[in-house]
Amino acid sequence: MKNLLILAALCGFSFAGAQQLVYKPINPAFGGDTFNYQWLMSSASSQNQFDDQDKKGLNLRDLNSLSSFTDSLNRQILSELSRKLFGDQFGDGDLKPGTYVFGSIYLEVLQTGQGLLISILNTSTGEQSQIVIPGGG
Repeated sequence: MKNLLILAALCGFSFAGAQQLVYKPINPAFGGDTFNYQWLMSSASSQNQFDDQDKKGLNLRDLNSLSSFTDSLNRQILSELSRKLFGDQFGDGDLKPGTYVFGSIYLEVLQTGQGLLISILNTSTGEQSQIVIPGGG
């Protein structure tokens, strides 16, 4: 009986064969079926946890006339004030080397071999930026 079980097991293993595994991509971008695109896109959209910032932006239909006018007026006033401030500081519009302070904004203008270097420092937050205006040194 024991020998019969061993013989049956050996015969069973001899008939068991391996099969070849074939990879077929699902994503159409990698050679998969093009009909999978819509399904993949809807699956990705349903799992997306991030909000689209463009959809949250201002919609012009949501703004009424008065709100739109007020926003426009505020932008124009701030633009005119900054133009006046810069005009008072820089005179005829030529940016001359030196140090300038606008509230918590510290500007340092230097003439270098690469051109005009403007270093901007926000003293309240510590943020810094540099701008190079190419030109002769």
